[in-house]
Amino acid sequence: MNNLPKTKERKAIENLDHGGNHSLANNKLMMTKPIPEQELIELLKSHYGLCAYSAKILPLGADMNASIYKAETHSNSYFVKIIHDVLQDSPIEIMKLLHDSGIKHIISPIKSLEGKLVKILPHFKLIVYPFIEGENGFDRKLTKTEWIELGRVLKQIHSIQVPAAIQSNLRTEDFSTKWIILAGLLHDKINANTINSDVNVEFKRFFNDHFDKISRLIHSAKVLSKSIQSTRCNNVLCHSDIHAGNILINSQETFYIIDWDNPIMAPKERDLMFIGGGVGNVWNIPQESSYFFEGYGKAQINDEMLSYYRYVRILEDVVLYAEDILSPKQHDQSKRLSLYCFKSQFEENGVIDIAFRSF
Repeated sequence: MNNLPKTKERKAIENLDHGGNHSLANNKLMMTKPIPEQELIELLKSHYGLCAYSAKILPLGADMNASIYKAETHSNSYFVKIIHDVLQDSPIEIMKLLHDSGIKHIISPIKSLEGKLVKILPHFKLIVYPFIEGENGFDRKLTKTEWIELGRVLKQIHSIQVPAAIQSNLRTEDFSTKWIILAGLLHDKINANTINSDVNVEFKRFFNDHFDKISRLIHSAKVLSKSIQSTRCNNVLCHSDIHAGNILINSQETFYIIDWDNPIMAPKERDLMFIGGGVGNVWNIPQESSYFFEGYGKAQINDEMLSYYRYVRILEDVVLYAEDILSPKQHDQSKRLSLYCFKSQFEENGVIDIAFRSF
């Protein structure tokens, strides 16, 4: 699911949560038990030689298998990521490849005392980064210069030759129909749901009122999926989730591409679909896309492929938000946030409007 722009969704969270604990953080805590602060402080000391005096969980991201902390020493701050799925492939090899290839717009992990970029422990992985204060692309618009530079950097990433040994550990695009199939099952699932909370009733009403658009999304995704099956693809290294929430801009107006948890070898359209795609109701201004391609350069874009990725991404979010709302185990506050995010996709010039215009 998408990260949240402060300007709209995060204000909604604050309105929902008068106790000060943002729903986004609570979502994560429902799925993963936080590590006690003192235990994490001791881990940082024993594995990284860091003498932290605090390690607080942060309400960031939407990966239910990861927890984020900010650790403080008397001289520095650190961004600590705990990945609870020890079988999940680590992006560390890719980040090292990017760094070695001269990509400056990434934040490299700090090595452990053993010289490792990721510390594998019995029940989770520990990754530590320098903490960089800044705003994400939801909270602050990119300037013309930043858009051009983002285009240049993404073209550089797409041009990297990934060694076979690293590729073997990466996902390769298979054009799965998973989200199309699951979205097609939602209508019956939602209307059979017997939970009559205010949130569930409102969600059912909104879903049924907008079912024509949802049906169009599913139908178009099916058509596009069939059409691209015979397309010869030139797979490149893709970030896979390069929306505004994963661009971090610091006070010196340097930006970083963050959240490299799910890199994939895929057609370039896998990343390019976010440019002008309107995820989070930003990056939906044509002039921004023009600036981006000044930096990226001329590109032969497969419009059907681009549209396919946009439709499937929307359906993925539709399914995940719906599952959260329908879950009897999820708390009301989380459901309200998911409902807000679900509705926001249907706003004027949002992701659905833009997808419909493209196909």
